[in-house]
Amino acid sequence: MGDGVPPTDDVTTPVVELIDIGKVYRNGELEVAALRSVSLRIDENEYVAIVGPSGSGKSTLMHILGCLDVPTSGTFRIIGHDAQSLDEGMLARIRNLLIGFVFQQFNLLAHMTALQNVALPLVYGGIDPEERRARALGALERVSLVDRAQHRPGELSGGQQQRVAVARALVTEPAVILADEPTGNLDSVAAAEVLALLEELNADGRTLVVITHERDVATRAHRVIEMRDGRVADSEDEGMGVVKSGGRR
Repeated sequence: MGDGVPPTDDVTTPVVELIDIGKVYRNGELEVAALRSVSLRIDENEYVAIVGPSGSGKSTLMHILGCLDVPTSGTFRIIGHDAQSLDEGMLARIRNLLIGFVFQQFNLLAHMTALQNVALPLVYGGIDPEERRARALGALERVSLVDRAQHRPGELSGGQQQRVAVARALVTEPAVILADEPTGNLDSVAAAEVLALLEELNADGRTLVVITHERDVATRAHRVIEMRDGRVADSEDEGMGVVKSGGRR
C-alpha cells in the first residue's frame, strides 16, 4: 500500500481477518461483552452483509473493522497488518487510505461543495491540489454526479448526498468500503439506486462490507453474516461466516 502504509507482498492475504475477537466495555465494576470470540475472514472482491438486531454486536464489529475501536482480546488484521500493533498515527492513515466509509447520516460537511467533500480524504492524505481535484471529479463521475460537483449538500437530494458519500469513500482507492446502514435515510427509489451502485462497484472489483438490519439490503450481498448476542450465529467452517443460498465465498 502506498502513501505511508506498509506494503504486503502476499496476494492471498485477506482484506480483513478477525481471530477469536472479544470486546468488553467496562463502566466501573460493570462489564458488558459486546463481542465473544468472533472469527471472520473477508477476501478481496467479496460483498458481505453483516446483519443482526440491536445489541447483537454488529455495530461494535463495524467499529473494529473500521479501525475506529480496538478489541479487548483476539487478533485483528487488515491487509496482513496486525492492527493492535500499530500506533494511532498509522491507524489514522489506514482509516484514511485503506477504508472507505459510507454512513447512514452521509456525514458531508454542509459548507463544502460535493467536490470538496469528496476530495477531503485526499487533503488529509497530503495529495497536491491538482491531483486531488482530478481524482475527486473522477469519483463523482463514477457515481454519475459530476454535474453536481459545485453543489452543497443542502442543494442535493438524500440519494444524491449518499452517492457523494460513496464517491468520497472511493476517492482513495481503498482496500474495502465499509457501509453502515447506507440506505437507512433514503426512500425506496434512492435506496435502490445506491444498492445498484454498490453492486456495480463490487462487479468492478471493490470489496464491500455492509452493516444493516434490513434483510432486503442484506440479500443483495454474496455472503450474509448474522450476529447474535455478540457471536456469529449458525456459522460454518469454524466461525468463518454464513453463506446465503446461491452466494459465493
